[in-house]
Parts: sequence; C-alpha cells; structure tokens
Amino acid sequence: MNAALYGRMLSVHLKGFLNYAIGSAFYILLMFWLYPGIAQNAKAIDDLVASMPPGVGSAFGLNGFGTAEAFISGEYYGLILVLILSIVCVQLSTQLMARLVDQGAMAYLLSAPTTRAKVALSQALVLATGLLLILGVTTLAGFAGDAWFLRGKYAFDTAGFLRLNASAFLLFFAVGGISFLVSALSDDEKRARGISGLIAFGFFSLDLIGKFSDKIDWMRNLSLFSLYRPGEVVSGPGDMAVTSAILAAIGLVAFGLAVGLFRRRDLPL
Repeated sequence: MNAALYGRMLSVHLKGFLNYAIGSAFYILLMFWLYPGIAQNAKAIDDLVASMPPGVGSAFGLNGFGTAEAFISGEYYGLILVLILSIVCVQLSTQLMARLVDQGAMAYLLSAPTTRAKVALSQALVLATGLLLILGVTTLAGFAGDAWFLRGKYAFDTAGFLRLNASAFLLFFAVGGISFLVSALSDDEKRARGISGLIAFGFFSLDLIGKFSDKIDWMRNLSLFSLYRPGEVVSGPGDMAVTSAILAAIGLVAFGLAVGLFRRRDLPL
C-alpha cells in the first residue's frame, strides 16, 4: 500500500463518506423515533402483514415488530441501507479507478515512485474504509437512538444489532469488491459505472423478486443478497458464520483479482 496515496484519496472522498454516513444515521434515528408508536400497535400491524399475499412481507422485510431490532432490520437494513450502500459501492469504485484512467489522472499517479499494485491496493482500502466508516456511524447512531428514544422501555438486543451491522458490512465488502474489479478493468468511467450498477442492482432485483413466491425462489440463488438475511441475523447467529465467511472470501478474491489484473493490463496512458 502507498500510505501517502491512501491518505490523500481518503481526504478527497471523506466529505462524500460523511454525507452518506450522516444520511444513514438520520434514517436509523428516524426508525428509532418511530418505533415506540409502532410497538403500541405491533399486534395489529403483524395481523395486517399476515393478511397480505404470501411473499410480500418477506420481500419488503416485514419480519415482525415485537422488538426494535426486528423492526429496524426490516424497515431500514432490508431496503434503505441496501440502496444507499449499493450506490456508494458503484459510484466510489468507479471514481477510484476507471475515472482516473478515463481522465488521464492515473498516468500522474503511476509516474510517482510506486507500483500499480500499490496504487490499486490503496484505492481498494479507501473503498473498504468508506464502507466501514458509514456503517460505524450508523452503528453509533443506533445506540444513540436506543438511549434517546427507547430508554430501556422497549427490548433492544445490542448483540443482534452488532451482528446486523457486521453482516451488512460483509455483504457490501463483497459487492464493493466486484464493483472495484469492474472498475479496475475498465478504461471508460460511464461503462464501468453502468456494468457495476447492473451487477449490484441486478443482484438486488433477483433477490427481491425471488422472495415473492416459492416458485421463483431459485432466483435468489443467483444473487449475493440471498446471503444477507437481516431478519434472521437479529433473531440469532444461525448460519451467519458460514455466510459471513463466503461474503468475506468473495470480497477478498474480487479485490485481489482487481489488484492483480490491474498490475498486468495495458493502460491507455
């Protein structure tokens, strides 16, 4: 890794990271603020969800409202956070690699006394740091929401909440790795963004559609998002160790391939 490049790129993108982190913190605090009112009518809402067509509750993360983390896992971690971090992965991976090649800035980086591998690794670490920062702020905001709005009056499993954030990080570590790989192999910023967006939101769409019916449940097997089940994560560790290991391995392999292939490819410099 090139420490100077890492620090410089981190400072360049820090404002963007903080904007996403603050937005994520705002939304999760909103969920905590809403929960006391939801909890008072939890049974009626659960009955309403049960009356919906099969698959609707699963598709949109309506996992029950008996506990704060169950409500938040469905309403926030099952949809809003997924969309936020998908956008972060697609946009940032493109900016860190393909944009620099497309605009000619990569030539200036490689003219310095460093190697391609170190440049790519530094950029990959910037992306991973950004994801970690956003989820770290989200986690802290969740604990603040518990202290401010729940105040011990409603059940809140802190261990389950931590598992939820760890699971979300690993999912987007894998998605970010794939997006970064696409960006490292592309000379065109728009093309890289388009392909990465198609992959990320294609995975999301396959997982979402597959939840609607058992007949098309097989579609979820084609998506990384099938390994991310926030409702199950908060109810217990379950198979989280297995899915976490798979997601971590996918992310490491994707980032590793990006670094290795970028080092060997021909660049239009």
